[in-house]
Amino acid sequence: MKYIVVLSDGMADEPLEELGKRTPLEAAKTENMDELAKVSEIGLAQSVPVGMSPGSDTANLSVIGYNPRIYYSGRSPLEALSIGVDMEKTDVSFRCNIVTLSEEDCAYEDRTIIDHSSSEISTEDAAVLVEALKEGLKREGYEFYVGTSYRHLLIQKNGRIVELTPPHDILTKRIGDYLPGDPILREMMEKSYEILENHPVNVQRRAQGLNPANSAWFWGAGTRPMLDSFEKKTGKRGAMISAVDLLKGIAVGADMHNISVEGANGGLHTNYNGKARAAVDALLKDGYDFVYIHVEAPDEMGHQGSCERKIQAIEFIDEKIVGYIRKEMKAAGEDYRMMILPDHPTPIVKRTHTGDPIPYLLFDSTKEVIGNDEYSEKSAKKSGIFCEEGYTLIDHLLND
Repeated sequence: MKYIVVLSDGMADEPLEELGKRTPLEAAKTENMDELAKVSEIGLAQSVPVGMSPGSDTANLSVIGYNPRIYYSGRSPLEALSIGVDMEKTDVSFRCNIVTLSEEDCAYEDRTIIDHSSSEISTEDAAVLVEALKEGLKREGYEFYVGTSYRHLLIQKNGRIVELTPPHDILTKRIGDYLPGDPILREMMEKSYEILENHPVNVQRRAQGLNPANSAWFWGAGTRPMLDSFEKKTGKRGAMISAVDLLKGIAVGADMHNISVEGANGGLHTNYNGKARAAVDALLKDGYDFVYIHVEAPDEMGHQGSCERKIQAIEFIDEKIVGYIRKEMKAAGEDYRMMILPDHPTPIVKRTHTGDPIPYLLFDSTKEVIGNDEYSEKSAKKSGIFCEEGYTLIDHLLND
């Protein structure tokens, strides 16, 4: 038996008037998911523990089977694992987004966050800007590291945890009320705008009609994480397929194998086919028992507030990942169990994460159950099945 998780980040949503009071998942053409729904278990799960921040960090830890109340030590330390930073016990790490701030003539604190991802900036462009920050913000005890796209890392030696606000939570809002209380972090953010505003990379981006990546934004502070081995915990040899440092970091911490896919970039036009092929090869050729396929696109489109592109992302996942896996596993005659779900909702109208329960679909090729006509938030609610502790859902996948 092989085991698969297709994690569609932020896919769950709320009914929208523009879609006739349907969600993007309900409006999307999802032939493969809906066919599976007819013979699969559909239910709801509380992936983010009540009272904890509804981030992709807590939610994905939960889906992979790690109770966030026990294992969560901050988002950025998990990303540090992916980047290859060996944190000391006294280090504190911070996510460093390269964001787009409004550019009117005003004080730094009066600006607003236009785009938390700077038009999904490429890693190549962002790396040049991070190098400029390394030089311009050089300070003893602080070190910048290049990550992926807009997601980067700041390490503070002998640091302390401070409360910081994720930029995607305050899109279009005046930033003054959300700047760090820590004077050094605040000073570095303000100076970053001076360094990046007229950087040649941003001059070129404006000319191309792209958002300038004109400020650093620190958030997600945390200390070195300690995860148990996934294989020792479950008895399954696992692999991770993701373009996002957070998920790669979780895999490193859990001693799972990270599979890199060329063209996988965390955006709407990521290499869906490549991820699906890599997953099937890992299971059928390389001897892995479990693969976790993480797709960032629905979440990014939710943050952008784009209903049309979120639907498109869901349709790509259905056709190019779920459809391919179904076809190839059937052709190979391999028994498998597959769970399809988001980590958390990212509603279009809110443009940020919520901690509401998420819909899951659990398919077993060796047995059929009476399911639903479609896979959606509505059908999950109707099922009456509810997993209160989301981190136990993986046991349901692997052990039943």
